[in-house]
Amino acid sequence: MDVVRTITATRVAVSRLAAVAFVPTMGALHEGHLSLIRRAKELADHVVVSIFVNPTQFNDPADLKKYPRPLEDDLAKCREEEVALVFNPTPEEIYPPTEIPVRIDVPSLANGLEGADRPGHFEGVCRVCMKLFNIVQPNVSCFGMKDYQQLKVIEAMVAAACLPMSVERCETVRDPDGLALSSRNVRLSPEDRKHALGLSKALSEAERLIADGESDPQVIERAMTQVIEAHHGKVGYAVARNARSLAPLDIINPQTESVVCLVAAEVGEVRLIDNRVIAPVPRQ
Repeated sequence: MDVVRTITATRVAVSRLAAVAFVPTMGALHEGHLSLIRRAKELADHVVVSIFVNPTQFNDPADLKKYPRPLEDDLAKCREEEVALVFNPTPEEIYPPTEIPVRIDVPSLANGLEGADRPGHFEGVCRVCMKLFNIVQPNVSCFGMKDYQQLKVIEAMVAAACLPMSVERCETVRDPDGLALSSRNVRLSPEDRKHALGLSKALSEAERLIADGESDPQVIERAMTQVIEAHHGKVGYAVARNARSLAPLDIINPQTESVVCLVAAEVGEVRLIDNRVIAPVPRQ
C-alpha cells in the first residue's frame, strides 16, 4: 500500500492503476468506513482512500480541534483491507495560502437540517470533494447513507458538474443494538451511549407509525421528538421529508413516494445524526 501526501504524487500513483473506486474519509476509521472500502473492492480493480480532516466543513473550531486523528491505526486498517493507495495531505496541500476560494454549493439540498445548524458545512464538503474527485479521478466513489443529506448533496454536485464517475450508496452500519456507527461515538460516556439509542428507536417508531397508516408528518415528527427526549437527548431536528428532494411533506404516502426520516440530537456533549429511508410499499 502506498501512502502519499501531495497532489502530484497522488496523480502519478493513480495514473498507474486501472479502474479505481474511491473512499473519501476524515480518518478515525471504524467498521462503517471499512464496509465502504469492502464495497469499493467489489466495484473496481483498485481502492484509493483519502484521510483528511477537512477544516472548511467545520463551523466550530473547537469541534475541528477535538476530531480524532489516529493516523497509524487508520493506515493499519487500510493495509488489512488491501487498499492500493492512501492520500493523506496537509491542509496547506489542499488549500494553498495563495488559492482564491471557490464556492461550490447545492442550496436546495444543503440549506436546511445540518446546513441550518452548521452554516457553511456543505460548502466545505462540496469544495473538498470536488478537489478530491479531480485529484483521484475515480470511476466510482462510495458514500454511506448515514450522512443522508451529505449523500444527496454529493450526488447532485456530481450530476450537475458532469463528473465522469458514479456515486455508490452504501447502507448504514450499526452496532447490534441499533446505534449507527460514527467516529463521534467514542466520545460518548457509558450512560450517554445508552441514551444515544434514542435516535434509532425514534426512527423505528416513525417507521412503525407509517406502516400502520399514519400520514401526517407532524404526528411522525412529534413521535420521534418524544422518543429522543425520553432518552435524554436534546433534539436538533426530527423530520419526515421527501427522500429525493429533502422537501417538507404535506402528507406521507409510502405507496407512491419514498420518505426519509432524519434526526439529530445532542447526547451529553456529542451531536449525533441518523436517518431511515422508507421506500414505497408494494401494492397488493
